[in-house]
Amino acid sequence: MKTIVAATDFSERSDRAIRRAKLLAREFDAMLYLIHVVDDDQAQSIVLAEQAASTRLLEELTQTLGEIDAVKCDFRVVLGQSFIGITQAAQDLGADLIVIGPHRRQRLRDILVGTTAERTIRTADRPVLMANGVPTGSYRRVIAASDLSVYSETTIHNATSLGLLDRTNISLLHVFCTPGVALMSRASMNDDETQSYIAGERKRAREEVDSFMDRIKIDGMSTILKPASVNIAETICETANELSAELIVIGTGSRSAIARAFMGSVTEGVLRNSDRDVLAIPAPQNGTVS
Repeated sequence: MKTIVAATDFSERSDRAIRRAKLLAREFDAMLYLIHVVDDDQAQSIVLAEQAASTRLLEELTQTLGEIDAVKCDFRVVLGQSFIGITQAAQDLGADLIVIGPHRRQRLRDILVGTTAERTIRTADRPVLMANGVPTGSYRRVIAASDLSVYSETTIHNATSLGLLDRTNISLLHVFCTPGVALMSRASMNDDETQSYIAGERKRAREEVDSFMDRIKIDGMSTILKPASVNIAETICETANELSAELIVIGTGSRSAIARAFMGSVTEGVLRNSDRDVLAIPAPQNGTVS
């Protein structure tokens, strides 16, 4: 990882992004760019004033990061829509990673269009790290959520190529569905029969996970199987909390071409509910898998 972009709106949320990006830049001796986007859909005088004010703030911040934290740092002030400006700046700078803060919950607006963080992740053509947790050091415990698809293979290999998974305790988490449980409950079948059914589904899932692990060939990666007791996103978040994982790795792609145009409900659920950092890896832009 040579180049990192961290988006900031000068809020407490984006301060977490900068702190995490700073730690990563020091760890990988990477160049860090701070990006602030000024909305240009307003009066020209306001745009110019915001541009000048944000430039002064970023100059001070980059100077501090360079002198106090020994981080190679520069900044860009971009005009446009926030999520488009962030992703475009990352493309122009050839960034390996975009770091953003946790999304701000605005209920009605979230339902209609999603937050800036979610739209950045949805449209980005490179990995995006949402810094939800308070950065205290390098990642030590990581969970990679997988549906065992070919896109999931790419997700894990791309996360590995960033170097973020080096020197970490990493586990592959597969949440398997047990659709028959609801039917068995309605049919008033006893607990032994239900547990026997779940055991059979777990055995099938274990075989699929073992086959997946043979394909990806990642040394030192353990595996965790969990039934989706509530929903998959909640199970992923709960497992990360149980294991004190600081980072969840998840893909934004899907098996179907139509679904790849949008974030899947599982990814969206993890992004909205996790209090741990989330590394979102996009599907290949051309639909192929390397």
